[in-house]
Amino acid sequence: WNWEGLSPDDVTLPGLLRTQGYHTIHVGKGHFAPRQFAGADPANLGFETNIAGASFGAPGSYYAKENFGWGTKREHHAVPGLEKYHGQEIFLTEALTIEAKKEVDTAIKSQKPFYLYFAQYAVHAPFQSDPRFAAHYADSGKPASAQAFATLIEGMDKSLGDVLDHLDARGVADNTLVIFLGDNGSDAPLGHQHEVACAAPLRGKKGSHYEGGTRVPFIAAWAKANPESAWQQKLPIASGTIQLQQAAVQDLFPTLLELTGTPIPEGHVVDGKSLTTLLTGKQDSSREETFLMHYPHAPHRTDYFTVYRDGDWKVIYHYFPTKVSNDSHYQLFNLKADPYEQQDLSTTHPDELKKMMQSLQQSLVAHNAVYPVSKEGKTALPIVP
Repeated sequence: WNWEGLSPDDVTLPGLLRTQGYHTIHVGKGHFAPRQFAGADPANLGFETNIAGASFGAPGSYYAKENFGWGTKREHHAVPGLEKYHGQEIFLTEALTIEAKKEVDTAIKSQKPFYLYFAQYAVHAPFQSDPRFAAHYADSGKPASAQAFATLIEGMDKSLGDVLDHLDARGVADNTLVIFLGDNGSDAPLGHQHEVACAAPLRGKKGSHYEGGTRVPFIAAWAKANPESAWQQKLPIASGTIQLQQAAVQDLFPTLLELTGTPIPEGHVVDGKSLTTLLTGKQDSSREETFLMHYPHAPHRTDYFTVYRDGDWKVIYHYFPTKVSNDSHYQLFNLKADPYEQQDLSTTHPDELKKMMQSLQQSLVAHNAVYPVSKEGKTALPIVP
């Protein structure tokens, strides 16, 4: 697995928006490439400004009094660029929020539109308690790690509210699109990783083959509703609407390019599909209702698996069956009837299983997938029953 991450030569969303005059801002977690590669620094990937972004996802420390990890045993994950806060009684989430608001002000003063990629380190491990909210959970009866996780969530919530208030105060809220989403399932330290627990009512958690590992929050809204806004007339987001069609993070690239009128470089292949129709509350019949997740690696909470979804049906293929898969290669669920994946239909619906496995196999071939290798050195390919 030759992972090098993103490189300066790659076509990126901030890089393209920058050519259109946008002030492109990165604040928080980067994790775009390993530390020895240029892509570890978001400033090499199209961001005009990088605050606190580096190669890792987990911060050395959330506490400024611990210098965010500098000078500690976790210095290899020490958060860069926030030296002004070292030694102070401030939490990382709050420091990043302050810096994000400053960069928004910089863009406004220069009369430039801005793209703010604000990736809080929260709620990533280590689960350290945000002292601003610790008292709210002291009597919860939950373990200290779970209480700390709750404070990280509340800190994120306050951060988003502070940014929205700041946009309103600066008079740019009605032409600022806010998109809130997660990058993987919940990692809360509660319950068994393959049961309905920390991502309830979904089953599983971060790294799992269940929906709790792959389905994440996605909320889109204008920072302040204003039907007179030309931007909001261009993209009238349906308030309070829940979309049931499938979407994925790669859909944001064409969505934002379309909205900003940014051309896609000639010959560049775009994986995603614009979400503009879905955001207006309508159905988009041109979208495929399929999803492929391929993880031919280990170790993780689930090892060596492929997930394929087509409409309501979802099949999970385990290359090397274990207790996690009930010693079977296959798990089959109907997510419309069983969204919490409690009833494995792989033995009772053999025709549907065969159909789904054929599609899974074809999709892997189409994507030129890499497959796991057995202990005997043989390539493990998916088996259609």
